[in-house]
Amino acid sequence: MGGSFRGRFPLAGRDLLSTRDLSREEILLILDTARSMERLARSRGVAGVLSRKVVAVLFLEPSTRTRLSFEAAAQRLGARVVTVAEASSSSAAKGETLVDTARMLAGYADCIVMRQGETGGARRAADAVDVPVVNAGDGAGEHPTQALLDLYTIRRELGGLDGLSVAMVGDLKYGRTVHSLAYVLLPFRPSFVFCSPGELRFPPELVSDLQSRGAPVAETDSLALALKADVVYMTRLQRERFADPAAGERLKGAYVLTRALVEAHHPEALILHPLPRVDEIAVDVDDLPTAAYFRQAQNGMYVRMAILKLILGR
Repeated sequence: MGGSFRGRFPLAGRDLLSTRDLSREEILLILDTARSMERLARSRGVAGVLSRKVVAVLFLEPSTRTRLSFEAAAQRLGARVVTVAEASSSSAAKGETLVDTARMLAGYADCIVMRQGETGGARRAADAVDVPVVNAGDGAGEHPTQALLDLYTIRRELGGLDGLSVAMVGDLKYGRTVHSLAYVLLPFRPSFVFCSPGELRFPPELVSDLQSRGAPVAETDSLALALKADVVYMTRLQRERFADPAAGERLKGAYVLTRALVEAHHPEALILHPLPRVDEIAVDVDDLPTAAYFRQAQNGMYVRMAILKLILGR
């Protein structure tokens, strides 16, 4: 949708479709607001800033953390929530287009939080409606709110964001979280190590774009090299997006992070994962002090509270 309030309310009324649409100042505003939302949530508080708002949560792909944290975020801010939790319970199962579904929901709600399987689908829906649309995952494209909670976690765990080396490991072709994370990190002058099998490389056009914007990028298939980074971001195989299911089976277990590997190469590395994990992080990593992926998941509610407050509040 078009239009936004500048000055004190730079995100008011805006869509959140891609981390590329956010400036450094807007990113820091979201992170700072999330910190105050964390304090509110930890005190078991509920704010009334969105008490007159309705948030539609449309999920046409499976989700646990993203959907529930958005619903909890809206409710903690006093908003009412209407939810479609799976494609089979919506008219998408009858052949209704995504745009038509969005137009219908725009008549019921003040904001649409949307997950669906078509890359670019959230932007097409946003262009068709006059309420803000938040992209909660569009196929193999982007997942901007996940990237923002990842950034919030990095700052909470390491104390800052500038000049970090960040390794992304696993399925970098279909893993939409890494695409969004790379771009939300850009204003903070990172260097990247992309570690994956050859078939699952970070999209080459995105690598070229990141390099053209001044980010050093190294590509490797060595997990040991990736473990030298300040932040190690593990991902699962997105087997549901593979055209050839046999390829998913063949690549299963290509990278498995174990406690022994972490302790041998870089015990201080911050370990993140967008979850759910399958077999790419061994359970013996879980109790390492730098294994932050469950804290990372909890941070999702605080960041999504901040996003809804900044888009819908005044």
